[in-house]
Amino acid sequence: MNTPSTLTFSKLGCTRGGRQLFKDVDCTLHAGHWLYVTGANGVGKTSLLRMLCGLAPVESGAILWNNAPIGTQRDSYQQDLCYLGHLNALQESMSVQENLVFTSALGGVELDAQKAKSVLERFGLRGRSSQLVRHLSQGQKRRVALSRLALSPARLWVLDEPYVAMDEAGIQMLSDLIATHLDQGGLAVITSHQRVPVGTHTAQLLELKSL
Repeated sequence: MNTPSTLTFSKLGCTRGGRQLFKDVDCTLHAGHWLYVTGANGVGKTSLLRMLCGLAPVESGAILWNNAPIGTQRDSYQQDLCYLGHLNALQESMSVQENLVFTSALGGVELDAQKAKSVLERFGLRGRSSQLVRHLSQGQKRRVALSRLALSPARLWVLDEPYVAMDEAGIQMLSDLIATHLDQGGLAVITSHQRVPVGTHTAQLLELKSL
């Protein structure tokens, strides 16, 4: 990551069902840092993340990536973005390896078999590459989903409750992975009911409150 990236929320607002969830949200996140989005249920955390990922329109204000609105640079921004939501987004009828190959291809990356093997071993999935996803436990499925982060070249990781269905060892592996991403100049935006340390990186806090 030769050129440091910057993410900015400028006067960002969101309305759902005629109710204003939040407004005038200002925030700047620089390379090597992570943003912890917190707040009570229903204040718009997931809605903010969906706007950030281009899954919902920006209703008021702006989201800037490297000082330009994300809507003006959709293709390049999507290449810089890796999103993981509540669902694992895995193809149950495909093997673990096939899922990783497919996801990497969507990001324009040809998967290196040795790297995939190494990542799966790191996430406690040794020997699972040819197994169909439908035969995995929920915890194993979550690990497959999260292992895609280690294979992604994206600078910005957007993670919505990433520690769900993870045991203590899995939580530690993911936190270490995020820390390495930040060490390499990446950025991360995370919502989580579990406040988990990410290496030595102190979280930048964005607390959404009911209006």
